Amino acid sequence: MILAAGKGTRLGRITEKTSKVLVDINGKSILQVAVEKCSEYGFDDIIINVHHFPDIVRGEIERLRKSGYSITISDESKTLLETGGGLFYAKDFFDNSPFLLYNADIVTNLSLSALYSFHKAKKGLATLAVRNRPGNRYFLVNSEGLLSGWYNKATGERIVTAENETGLSEIAFSGMHIIEPEIFNFMKEGIYTMTSLYLNLAASHRIFTYRCDDGYWFDIGTPENLKKARQFFNSIT
Repeated sequence: MILAAGKGTRLGRITEKTSKVLVDINGKSILQVAVEKCSEYGFDDIIINVHHFPDIVRGEIERLRKSGYSITISDESKTLLETGGGLFYAKDFFDNSPFLLYNADIVTNLSLSALYSFHKAKKGLATLAVRNRPGNRYFLVNSEGLLSGWYNKATGERIVTAENETGLSEIAFSGMHIIEPEIFNFMKEGIYTMTSLYLNLAASHRIFTYRCDDGYWFDIGTPENLKKARQFFNSIT
């Protein structure tokens, strides 16, 4: 599932007239980049949720379908359900296999095969790709890489799910998860984030993190980051 329903408010004026996922990098929409990334690694039966400017996003999805991609739409045009509520709303799309949840505004060369293999080996409920990078919001993990809490450096809010807070380290989320379909047993309808769900489950279920600091990674959610991504790709093409 590619999460593409967000309003993209951090992009300011850019998203007053269009959806964040239709912003281009080197002639391709961010949504096309995400679809190509997922398909390249075998995640080629895709569902995409839509909310902000849903009609024009549907138009881009139809264009991608004509290029040969298998894409289903999860319509959140009436109510934006956030990442957790949006995934649960689309639950009937999934079978009994582990699946990928991918933030559309992430552009990276992280190997999704390596992420998937790590998840299969660890046999947890979910595996979250993480990266050592600057930011304000961090997962807290123990020495095994298990999710053990969350920390907002800007506000000071700290949630610890582990019995022992000693030895926890901070690491930033990279916007990609591999998840077991069992997750739906612990979900319900509503508007909530996957982070809040994971924190509720972390004390009783094994939720791993997969760290990769190599290669490139961009969150194009702000004009500054979008500019950096465009400059980077212009420099390598």
